[in-house]
Amino acid sequence: MRVYFLSEIPSALFIGGAYLGLIDGFERSAELDPAAGVFCEAAPCGDYAPVRFCFNEDFLFAPPEHVRLYFTKNAVAVYLCGYLRADQSLRVLWQERLGETLLTLCLQGKLQLNVNRGADLRIVPLPDALEKCAVRPFAGGFLLESEEAFALIREDGTVSVLSEGKVLSAEETLKAEVPFHDAAGHTAVCEWTDGALTACTIRSAAPPDGRTFSLALFESAMIGADCTPFLAPALAEKAGALKEFLGKYVSVVLTEEKDTVGLVYERKERVYDVRLFRTDFEDGKISNIKPI
Repeated sequence: MRVYFLSEIPSALFIGGAYLGLIDGFERSAELDPAAGVFCEAAPCGDYAPVRFCFNEDFLFAPPEHVRLYFTKNAVAVYLCGYLRADQSLRVLWQERLGETLLTLCLQGKLQLNVNRGADLRIVPLPDALEKCAVRPFAGGFLLESEEAFALIREDGTVSVLSEGKVLSAEETLKAEVPFHDAAGHTAVCEWTDGALTACTIRSAAPPDGRTFSLALFESAMIGADCTPFLAPALAEKAGALKEFLGKYVSVVLTEEKDTVGLVYERKERVYDVRLFRTDFEDGKISNIKPI
């Protein structure tokens, strides 16, 4: 079985004790037999603990917490993410008392916020992007904000909003610009009232050239952006039905074939299927989409 290994952060990959190479957003691959139960280890660069697992049939059905599996027709991609810090000791980053609530941001393997209100304690796990965040009262709760992300947390510790992006304003409503990290460079200006999303305007960017044109089309359909700039006239008439035709997918990936794109569908927690679609072009725009 062809297995591709990728990592959220640069990591040294060992297969059966042998060093395979450094992995990050660029993969390393190997032929592995699940029946053999080969031991694998990814040792990340920096202050993070390694991820170890046995590549066997149980692993392929139920990967551990720090692994996501992406199945294609003849292979599987193993994506390693959510690494724990190597230092498991408790380190307090800051502590703030706002009203009757004591907030403590700390590291203990991973970033977390302790919300103490009277005798109640709620532990809120947070992404590393909020490690250098500030906190302030907002809308009956608390707004955490860094340069890369933000979170709106209620007084009882319930997370109302957690997102990448930059806060634009926080008055009666919370307004922020959220990146999609797509080929066309889309962002969305979103507004939340009482923790509920009440408005979302997608900002378009100039369509990309070359082989990312198809990628931009599928990403636009996924986020609900206007797809017509990428479509030939005959297909543009059916743009409204495109999302229903493609189904509910969570991301888009390029393949080795210039006219083929992979759509990623969630099978269950941490397990995904990558389905391939081929695009035909007419006068520089997409005239047909065919599942492979």
